[in-house]
Amino acid sequence: MTAVIPLTDLRVASAMDAREAFVRAAAQDTAPAAEAFPVDTRSRLLQDLRISVTDRCNFRCVYCMPKDVYGRDFPFLPHTALLTFEEIARVAGIFVRLGVRKIRLTGGEPLLRRNLERLVGMLAAHDVDLTLTTNGALLAKKARALRDAGLARVTVSLDALDDPTFRAMNDVDFPVARVLEGIDAAQAAGLAPIKINAVIKRSMNEHAIVPLARHFRDSGHIVRFIEYMDVGHTNGWRMDHVVPAADIVAAIDSEFPLEAVDPNYAGEVAQRWRYRDNGHEIGVIASVTQAFCRDCTRARLATDGKLYTCLFADAGYDLRALLRETHSDAQIANAIAAIWQRRADRYSEIRTANTPKPSRIEMSYIGG
Repeated sequence: MTAVIPLTDLRVASAMDAREAFVRAAAQDTAPAAEAFPVDTRSRLLQDLRISVTDRCNFRCVYCMPKDVYGRDFPFLPHTALLTFEEIARVAGIFVRLGVRKIRLTGGEPLLRRNLERLVGMLAAHDVDLTLTTNGALLAKKARALRDAGLARVTVSLDALDDPTFRAMNDVDFPVARVLEGIDAAQAAGLAPIKINAVIKRSMNEHAIVPLARHFRDSGHIVRFIEYMDVGHTNGWRMDHVVPAADIVAAIDSEFPLEAVDPNYAGEVAQRWRYRDNGHEIGVIASVTQAFCRDCTRARLATDGKLYTCLFADAGYDLRALLRETHSDAQIANAIAAIWQRRADRYSEIRTANTPKPSRIEMSYIGG
């Protein structure tokens, strides 16, 4: 276990902002005397790390990367701005020593990052649950190589089974059949259990809820229905576009009776439900109507190496600069711990339809 230098002033010094604390902590290179994982101001540990490996995607989903914003001329990050695989592996190791037990690779679409299986192999050397979220477009080609490199599981985004709705939501005319082929390839490769994420937006795909449940209910895959969220500021989110999780559960329960299941662990994102007749599960992620901020243990590393402590953040902390300068692992660990110890995020608990919308970071850059 890697300890962190106790920074007792971080919780009480209102005059020193988090960015100054980050800089000051990065200058400390003293071996800590006591072993402790960092805890934030709401007693939440740092246990999950989501790493965005690219800000590019081959879909233009209306709730994430709408085409009218992310057109052909959109200024995506140049390759030199991205963290290298070696930099990602190094900082991931530091996070693991600070208590992280789960790493999820995201994007953009992570399978667009060339030779991603090499990074998977580097991260698999750590004692963590190593997973990846993908839109499935390239999964049929990549599943076996990813599994051989050490990836444990995949989550596949699939918002509808009927082709017209799916093509409209991905907005690049991509057929649903090819995503289903990717799911089958992942299962054959041993990347299981597979989770299927479906973002539900009112008047667009709420009719797809029961068909998705029906299609996968005997497969062993876990469909997770996600309330449409106000991530970033380009997707035109409105509260009346949200289909509440309670309505999603009621729709499925009316055809396939469900019963609630206890969480697998504290801080689990999805509420678990089980079919009464076969014991298989679905999940609902209700970050709008039933916020779970109080148990959130997730940090996010953006494509260019900035650290974010909340999906709805508007500013990050530049770990890339520390990695590319002369900072030691201990100094970087102290900087990360300093930020986490000041963390007080609870956006979803205080969100309302009238909540101001600052220039929040986009999901395609920070990862879901």
